Amino acid sequence: MYKGRDTFISKKISLALRHKPEAYGLELAKDGSVPVEKLLNGINSVHKFETPVTEEDVIRVMKNADKQRFAIEDGRIRALYGHTAIHVEYKPSEPPEILYHGTAHKFLDSIKKEGLLPMGREYVHMSADIDTAKKVGLRRDKNPVILKVDAKKAYKDGIKFYYISDKIWLADKVPPEYINFSSIGEFL
Repeated sequence: MYKGRDTFISKKISLALRHKPEAYGLELAKDGSVPVEKLLNGINSVHKFETPVTEEDVIRVMKNADKQRFAIEDGRIRALYGHTAIHVEYKPSEPPEILYHGTAHKFLDSIKKEGLLPMGREYVHMSADIDTAKKVGLRRDKNPVILKVDAKKAYKDGIKFYYISDKIWLADKVPPEYINFSSIGEFL
């Protein structure tokens, strides 16, 4: 019933909170958040919906999403990751033993030399599970490479990791010595 509308709403929330807040008259706080009411006003003023977007719509979109992309706390909403409009600083957290990174084969030589780098993003994105890493890798390669990251060892050696959700972790970078290249393809 809501699928097309919800997809559109989700994309506009991402645009507003991650990439172009100014297009919606928004100014993001340092944590990337804005009052929910301001987000709704911005979206409804730019996009003339027959039925205006409500907080209930936003909550439904968040609840039914395949990935946890947004959080609402104390009347404020923020994107959890993927910002290009501002630099959001996260509190470092101890990661699980292993994290996974899905990527295209064409990037493998570069990763072997330089490790995992943000490449136009603020942070390197990693997954706590193989399925999520595979979905990410499928965006750029129909048979993606799934890399296994020794996150616990990297953390103990001073690499900062940031917990975002049950499935998503971020890091500033991951040097190649913490990536298990011998396991390539083993997880597909």
